[in-house]
Parts: sequence; structure tokens; C-alpha cells
Amino acid sequence: MSTTPSSQLVIVVDFGAQYGQLIARRVRDLHVYSEIVPCDITAEEVSELAPAAIILSGGPASVYAEDAPSIDPGIFELGIPVLGFCYGQQIMAVTLGGTVGHTEKGEYGAAPLTRRDEGTSLLYGETPVKQTVWMSHRDAVAEAPAGFTVTASTDVCPVASMECAERRLYATQFHPEVRHTPHGDQLLRNFLFGICGLEASWTMDSIIDDAVAAIREQVGSDRVILGLSGGVDSSVVAALCAKAIGKQLTCVFINHGLLRKNEPEEVEDVFTKQFDVDFVHVHAEDRYAALLADVVEPEQKRRIIGSQFWKEFFAVAEELAEGGRPVKYLAQGTIYPDIIESGARKTGGKASTIKSHHNLIPFPDGVHFDLIEPLDHFFKDEVRALGTALGLPDHIVHRQPFPGPGLAIRIIGTVTREKLEILKNADAIVREELDAYNVRVYEETGERNSERSVWQYFAVLPDVKSVGVMGDERTYAYPIILRAVESSDAMTADWAKLPYEVLARVSSRIVAEVPGVNRVAYDITSKPPATIEWE
Repeated sequence: MSTTPSSQLVIVVDFGAQYGQLIARRVRDLHVYSEIVPCDITAEEVSELAPAAIILSGGPASVYAEDAPSIDPGIFELGIPVLGFCYGQQIMAVTLGGTVGHTEKGEYGAAPLTRRDEGTSLLYGETPVKQTVWMSHRDAVAEAPAGFTVTASTDVCPVASMECAERRLYATQFHPEVRHTPHGDQLLRNFLFGICGLEASWTMDSIIDDAVAAIREQVGSDRVILGLSGGVDSSVVAALCAKAIGKQLTCVFINHGLLRKNEPEEVEDVFTKQFDVDFVHVHAEDRYAALLADVVEPEQKRRIIGSQFWKEFFAVAEELAEGGRPVKYLAQGTIYPDIIESGARKTGGKASTIKSHHNLIPFPDGVHFDLIEPLDHFFKDEVRALGTALGLPDHIVHRQPFPGPGLAIRIIGTVTREKLEILKNADAIVREELDAYNVRVYEETGERNSERSVWQYFAVLPDVKSVGVMGDERTYAYPIILRAVESSDAMTADWAKLPYEVLARVSSRIVAEVPGVNRVAYDITSKPPATIEWE
């Protein structure tokens, strides 16, 4: 679904860079729409996309390696401004007749750069003659192509940047997209607004208006069904569809009894009072409890919970059809990283898969829905901003990552009603205390993601009991394990260095307020070697 005019599109050609998504994010931060495309995209495909600008990402390969990614030379002949970073500069150089060689030593991290353009470069603009940049390379351009001017150098890299202003081709060996390059943001601004003539017009209002219009055009007078989990992605899809088509949308909330304390009530309250949609609350708690009885193995729990969800969901769809309200479309909360990571770019390119990430829908025989994925070109923080703009409450918009199987995989061993009640109450205390701690950190630092903030936190109930003493009496009860981590993307995580007084308050409250618990332990293992979740 396109949500931006092509005249304002910036494409990021991905050569496998660790910073590929970051480049697209930085462009969007400047209110210009960007998309990531694979490096094997052809000049003809680029021409069909009609972008206003092209950015070539970095990458881990050497341009002279046998399997090194290349670029269609015709892309440089389209007359579209191009900016290359790191490998992007090197591939531009060798494609256009320059040379790349090994530097005597690698250059990694902060490096002092000196401009050589005598103040004439539109890319550097008013930035200082001497500045710090972030380097990460062993190969570097040794000789710029004909027609190019070397505009900056470092002690190690004689061609730290180059440009051919006449053809609007620019490149840097360093990474302007990272925060470690202090003037990188200004270089991006100079390229997008000064060289390419773009406007900062991709705003939240325009995003919502375009997305709503696209949903209306796709759906027409037909009906849409959505599996609403209470998470941010499905909730934002629901809010967008509600704004676009109202009662043509049926939100199906399958309550498996495995959500956190008060979450089912909160979801129903939001989508029955704030939005004019058809909301169906399926109370499947008893059916799930029966299916999970005596199940210990985590993957079996996942399979049971996932397959039962679709059974419950399709039963509602069948009831709608029998009631004269057949559904044509299924709305899903697929977001842009899902598309990027699965290699399923929508450019016609032949991208290799980075990792398998599919929404596999087990349609029953004779059942099929066309998909609506209005968030499939948005990053997570953009989805949250959309949710806020659409009026969703903070407890949904800023909801922590929560596994699809819910509390079933935070209860080690069998899932019982008693254990669920214990874990829900303990987890509510953990979230209440650490929510308050994060608020205090923000008030002290002015940063939402300072080094002291906690990214994710929850309680785990192991399948053991321990001896304790309460009121001079012996107890034999469950421990609660507190898990709190610092992370930005869940790929890696470190345990949070919480103040002792916070840990003490969490522990004392859980033991005092949650029957069946007499001990609290803190998990101080990073990821890797552990995972964030316990099962």
C-alpha cells in the first residue's frame, strides 16, 4: 500500500549493511518518506519507482570479492541524485571507473576529517572544515572516477568523500547516518533538501490521511475482520481501519485467559468506547485451560495456543457469513521490519532472505481472505506514533513486547488457574514498580531511553517450591523470578542494573501481597547466552 507520492520517495539500496534500516529511519526522521530496496534492483525498476533520491548503504563485503554485491550501472545514468555511504561509495567508484584498495590499516570508530572542497560542496554546506566522523572499513577508494572531486580526507583515508556535482553523485567513506557523526544529520539535510529539493512533508497527519484513503479504496463496501491481540500493531491497524471504514470492520478479541492482569478489560474498554467498530470478545478461557492441562513442553504450548486461536477466529468469521455479513478481507499488523527481514520487498527485486518471518495463516478448506496490511511500510516507533495520533491510550501504544502465547510461556511447567492467578498478580506489581522507576529516570534525565531506563520487565513463575517463614510459621510456596533487561531491538539484551531499593520494594510487595509466593529472585543473565523469555 503506497502512502506517499513518488515525487517525495527516497530509496535506500541495501548492500547488507548493519545500518541499512537506520538510514531509512534517519530519512523518515526528517519527514521524508523512504523505502529499502535490494541491491540487485535494476535501473528499469528504479525508473518505475520514480524516486526523488537514491542512497547507497554500506555493506560487509569487499567490492573485489568474487560474490560481492554489485549495482546496475544504469542507475547512475537516470539523472536521480545519489548519495553513497562506505561500501556505497566504493561500489560507486569502481562502477564509474575509479579504484578501491586496502588501506595500510583499518579505520574503525571516530576519526578526524578535514574538508578539501574550499567551502564549495553542497553536501557539506556550512559544516566545519574539521569535524569528527564515524568510520568502519578496511577497503577505501584509492582513486576517484573521472569527473569527481575529492572533498574530504582523514589521516588513513585520502578519499573520505567525493562528488560529481554536475551529475549530482555524492559519496562518503564514513557513516553520516549514525549519531557518532555529529554533523551527519546536517549532511543528510543538505542532500535531501538542498541537492534533491525535497520537502519535509511526510508528517503524521499526512500519513494517517493517506493510509485511511488507501484502506477505503481497497475495501470499498466489503467487510474486514481483524484478530485483535491488544498489542500495539494490531491495535493501530484496528484504529486505522475504524477511522477508514467504521462498522465494516469486525475486531475479534480471543481471550485465552493468558494475558496480563486487567488487559482483556482494557482492550474491550478501548475498542467499544473509543472506536465505532463491531467488537467480538470470545471468552475461550475454559477451552484453552482444558487444552493446556498437563502440557509441559514449551513448543507444544505454542502449537496448541496458536492453532486454537485460528479455530476460534475462523468460527467467528463463519458466524458472520451465516448471519449475512460475509468477510472479504483479513487485516494484519505486519510492520516494515517483517517485510525487510523476510526479503519480501515490494519492488520486484530478487532480494535474498535475511531471515524467515512470515504470517502463516492456516486457512481451512474453502476459506480465504485477501490481506490488508496498512502498517507494512512503517517501523515500530512510527507505529507507536500513529497509535498516539489516532487516540490510543499509552498503555496500548507503549505496551512492552509480549509473547503471543502470553503467560503460558512465563509459567514453567503446567499451566493451571492457580498459577495464572499468582503470576498475574506478581507481574502487575513488577510492572507497576518499574513503570514508576522509568518515570523517575525520565524526570531526572529528560531521556526516555537513558542508560538507566529498563526496556522490558516481567515476572516468571518456575515449577518449584521452597521453604519460607511467615508469621513464625513454616511455608512451602512458589518463588517469583524477576526479569528486567536493557535492549533496543531484542537481538541482544543485558540485565538491568536496578537500584537495590527498587529490587527490595518489588520483593517485599510480591511476598506480602501475592498469596502462594514466599521468595523473589532476580535473573542477572544477559542475552546471549540466555534469551529474554524463559520458554
